[in-house]
Amino acid sequence: MNTIHTPENSILGQSTTYPKTYSPEILYPIPRALGRDKLSLSNEKLSLGTDFWHVFELSWLNKNGISQVAMARLTIPATSLFIVESKSLKLYFNSLNFTEFDSVQDLQKTIETDLSNCLKANVKMAIFDVKNANSLPLAEPNGICIDNALDNSNKKIAIVDDVNNASLALLNENGETKLQVFHSHLLRSNCPVTNQPDWGTLEIAIDSQPIDTAGLLEYILTFRQHNGFHEQCVEQIFSDLTEKFTPKSLMVRAWYTRRGGIDINPCRVSDLSLLPSPTRLNRQ
Repeated sequence: MNTIHTPENSILGQSTTYPKTYSPEILYPIPRALGRDKLSLSNEKLSLGTDFWHVFELSWLNKNGISQVAMARLTIPATSLFIVESKSLKLYFNSLNFTEFDSVQDLQKTIETDLSNCLKANVKMAIFDVKNANSLPLAEPNGICIDNALDNSNKKIAIVDDVNNASLALLNENGETKLQVFHSHLLRSNCPVTNQPDWGTLEIAIDSQPIDTAGLLEYILTFRQHNGFHEQCVEQIFSDLTEKFTPKSLMVRAWYTRRGGIDINPCRVSDLSLLPSPTRLNRQ
């Protein structure tokens, strides 16, 4: 007998059980060392930065049992021993949906405490009113967009199995050192847990001799088959650029698109004075 294909008996019908009671134990920490141990840069240098998370599906009950909704931004220092697996974070926030809190401040303190305990770091949270259009205003990435840098190369770009930094352009030995700022909307990698694609916008501000944008874009495209968490991908790019170009200064940040009501925005810098303010892009 032929199987009748319906959403219920397909992979689309594989459901996830969402907790209906407060469940901080569902948060799943992943050691940062799992990604950093594979990179040439030291843990100390990779710890300069912040991971900003935007939460668009924050809901809880007030003391009268009435549903409340808000948006939020989490600020997680790159010095934390762990990152949090994003689906476990989504399930954690869902566990708050039917939990009563005396005040927004009580909710904020609870979330900050739970995440700080999980990640072994001082996690901060800002909560925003969904009725305020200026709560999380849209911004634009800085610098030159390099998405068309390969259009005139007449070169077929192969889809490789994993990251290959050999495509990074050589420095122009006669060029003067200067600050160069680039961005690309073509960053794509795969989630190591689900193997689902993650899309993001990448921005690089690097003070070095001139860099060939075609080589830089080709390098970014090699992430298309790479399995890595968002934070790990940004740290690998930061490490590869540092090793290849020995820049006077470097900032690498990414704005990943939303999944499950959450987007992740890691940023790494060569000096904390270079750390930019958190922003949100149009595609998020």
